[in-house]
Amino acid sequence: MTEFLDKLKWDKNNLVAVIVQHVDTGEVLMQAFADRAALNETMQTGLATFYSRSRGGRWCKGETSGHFIQVLKVFTDCDRDSLIYLSDPIGPACHTGARTCWFKEVELSAPAAGAEPAVHTEGDHTHGEHVPRTTLLALEATIAARREALKQPSDGSKPSWTARLLSNPELLCKKVREEAGELCQTLEASEGRERAASEMADLLYHAMVLCNLQGVSMEEVLRVLRQRERQSGLEEKAARAPKPAA
Repeated sequence: MTEFLDKLKWDKNNLVAVIVQHVDTGEVLMQAFADRAALNETMQTGLATFYSRSRGGRWCKGETSGHFIQVLKVFTDCDRDSLIYLSDPIGPACHTGARTCWFKEVELSAPAAGAEPAVHTEGDHTHGEHVPRTTLLALEATIAARREALKQPSDGSKPSWTARLLSNPELLCKKVREEAGELCQTLEASEGRERAASEMADLLYHAMVLCNLQGVSMEEVLRVLRQRERQSGLEEKAARAPKPAA
């Protein structure tokens, strides 16, 4: 431990920056600083611990709120002056109660003739529309929005494909089975990597719609995959509960 800590590049205040990342979704949750004692405690206890510059001392995330962050892996960057805590959070990471500390999206607004472009920000901690999402989570959010829109009175416009699937479980299940078959065909017929990627995207999308209809999030699915990492596939399958009788 001492050798590892000695090799880090501490700043003039003997701190390193720490980014907390969700192990399953890839979301960046928060950023703070750690001193030697905080990093040592994190690695010993598995709970994200920092040095609070405002309080001037140790800060274990969650001791007051109950929103602890379980650190599963620690990574250093190439310069060894910052860290990533790959983590499984218990509750929201932000002190505002938001899932992540990043909830304002920044973009340049189109300028008027002869004017400089203006910076526009949108979003707050009360909703998650403007948080930085990975591709899977962004797709999941779109599917959820389509489902929410179904609760509103129809405006007469043609429904989206996602809305049609959500409204017709029989069609949805048919498409999942169809896309699974087409993915298998890319291997059986040697259709190539590009075709395989395209069919996998189709299957993943339709499967995500099916999961959304059942209230299953991608975070839950990815957590299951993580929990199977160090387990034999045969052992895992044998340990599954039997399927309910038809």
